[in-house]
Parts: sequence; C-alpha cells; structure tokens
Amino acid sequence: MPRLLGVEIPANKKVAYSLRYINGIGPSRADQIVKEAGLNPDMRANDLDEEQLNKVLQVITEHKWLLEGDLRRDLAANLKRLQAINCYRGIRHRRGLPVRGQRTSTNARTRKGSRKTVGVTKAAK
Repeated sequence: MPRLLGVEIPANKKVAYSLRYINGIGPSRADQIVKEAGLNPDMRANDLDEEQLNKVLQVITEHKWLLEGDLRRDLAANLKRLQAINCYRGIRHRRGLPVRGQRTSTNARTRKGSRKTVGVTKAAK
C-alpha cells in the first residue's frame, strides 16, 4: 500500500479514487492532482513508483491545501470559537442539535440520538 501524508491509500484502486482517502481531498482535487502530476488517470495506486509519489506530494504542497491533521484541528478550532462566543450555531453544536435550521419536532434523530422515553414506568415487583 502506498503511503502519502501518513495515510495508507488503497493499492488496488485508481490513483484518483485512492487519493480521496486523504482527509481534505475530494473528487475534484484528486482529478486536479492526477492531471498536474502528469499521471495516467487509469493507473492503479500500487503501480506508482517513488518518483510519481514525489510528484503527487509536490503538487499537494505547492497548492498549500489543509489536509489531514491540520484540517481536523482547523475545523475543531472553528467549532470551539463558535461555542465560545455563544452564537446560535455554537449553542446548537454544544447541545447536539441540528445546526442549519432543520426541524426537531420530528426527525433529527441523527443529531439528537435515540429516543429517550420520559414518563411513568412500571415499578418492578
């Protein structure tokens, strides 16, 4: 398995699809990297040699994209900032409720978690 930026990318997939396993690289960036590195789009990741891997890394570094750990840290810092200033979005994140205006009377189970029954329960004898 080839290793890029501390991530092992799948060897049996095409390069553009393998690059998507790196956090911060999606379909359009992966295609752009393959094109700028001068790689064959039909090439598999296990066919890449050291020189081609270095070309891919060079393309990534010259664009200065936030990837992997830096991207995760940046997103976490953004959420902490929203929560610290007590804005509406920050409060919704803190409470684990939908942030972008979705209804919560019904649905929203992904954010709210499973149903919690409230009320009278039978006493065990």
